Amino acid sequence: MSEAALDGRTNLRDRQAADLLELFYPIHYRGNMAVEDAMRGELTRKQAAIMWLIHSAGSDSGRSMRRKEIVARLQDWFDVTSPAVTQALRQMANPPFGLVRLVEDAQSGREKRVVLTARGERFLAGMVERGCDYLRRLAVRLPEDQVSEGVKFLRAAIAAFEQVHAEDFEANSLGKKARPRTRRQARRREPDSYAGSEECRSV
Repeated sequence: MSEAALDGRTNLRDRQAADLLELFYPIHYRGNMAVEDAMRGELTRKQAAIMWLIHSAGSDSGRSMRRKEIVARLQDWFDVTSPAVTQALRQMANPPFGLVRLVEDAQSGREKRVVLTARGERFLAGMVERGCDYLRRLAVRLPEDQVSEGVKFLRAAIAAFEQVHAEDFEANSLGKKARPRTRRQARRREPDSYAGSEECRSV
């Protein structure tokens, strides 16, 4: 490929990136939050995120999830502490909601698993229905082929995001390992059981 062609391709990618960035505010802060508002009913945004997280990434066909996984995901999305997640789950478990219950994880007695109740499953089905109804109102205003191509693009974009996210995570992990330790950190030794765990080695 010639240098001129490479420059033209680079300029095209720059324009595409700028065009996508222009859509960040209307899609993220207006579109996505409008869909969320249509779905969440009386739940807060964090509580609705917990419900949808269990549905989309949970075990048992989207009916349960480890509490620590919920905490990790929500801390990645929101500026929220672990006690705040615990409080949100407690509110969801107690009346008037009764959407989830916390049980011991069968694989670890120290872990808790958040399980949807029958009422929680019905509420989640309602979330799906309300979300589809709202998006159907948008879809009917667009040509069918544009909607189909848009879905294909978004699926491909999600796959590309996961690749970039993995690359950034690996780079950040390498940077932390290479960072020199302070004297205070050097004096503080991690427990052997933690340092040798499969979880630490996988990171």
